[in-house]
Amino acid sequence: MSPRLLLVHALSPVHCGTGQAVGGIDLPIAREKPTNIPLIPGSSIKGVLRAMRHTDKTNHLAVFGPETENASDNAGSVQISDANLIFLPVRSLRGTFAWVTSPYILRRLHRDARECAIDLGNLPAEPDEKEALVTGEKLTANGKVIFEDLDFPGRKDEPLQALARAVAERLFDEADRGFFVDRACLVHDDVMALLLQTSTEITTRIKLDADTKTVSDRQLWSEEALPIESVLAGLVVATPVKQRRDGTTPNAETMLDHVTRLAESGAVQLGGKATVGRGLCRIRLAKKEG
Repeated sequence: MSPRLLLVHALSPVHCGTGQAVGGIDLPIAREKPTNIPLIPGSSIKGVLRAMRHTDKTNHLAVFGPETENASDNAGSVQISDANLIFLPVRSLRGTFAWVTSPYILRRLHRDARECAIDLGNLPAEPDEKEALVTGEKLTANGKVIFEDLDFPGRKDEPLQALARAVAERLFDEADRGFFVDRACLVHDDVMALLLQTSTEITTRIKLDADTKTVSDRQLWSEEALPIESVLAGLVVATPVKQRRDGTTPNAETMLDHVTRLAESGAVQLGGKATVGRGLCRIRLAKKEG
């Protein structure tokens, strides 16, 4: 087994839904049951990558499995986990917005990075409920970090800056790395739980009657989406499952290199509402240094 760290950056709002719900939001996004952390299902990511244009048919079939008519022959050699939110963009009085995370989310990110032999540095200290850790002065006004109607004393934290830089180097182009690092912010897990409920994007939509151009009966609904600039992470694992017809076994690194080339060939569309511009994302795979 040879894992790589999967990183996803939302270039537009992302709606990976779970169908109709009975709560205040008619079409909510997918979330983890115990933690309520938003996610993009691994099946969505794998399906999009499989459908991308490629020139290496042999490795493509080894990675994703045979065509439908031969699906029973063998499984694909690559498994892609759900991508879970690690940095949530939240509107800020200073710096326009902040990429907000929490100690629990960073511990999970560290765990996944260790599986891939990637060093993200030391974990930052855990802030209390009444403060926020920042990487500099970009988000602070008179020493305070202000999100919507929440405000916290801001305290600079070097380990958070180092971790944000390590993530930026693996996800963003060089010109954008400093922008991300300047806006990284760490809050208490309980504060993050509140932001996960209140800082997603909610859109109210209607369906018009084709003849009268008025709202159709019972055709008013609300949709939830992860906001633009959201950053998510997961794992990609390769396990050779079957020898090729020539007697050779697909090499795990070769399979992961093929997935990496697909991911880096351009922006992809994940989730629903593609015709209204939802779900545009860039994907990067990070592997062990050296």
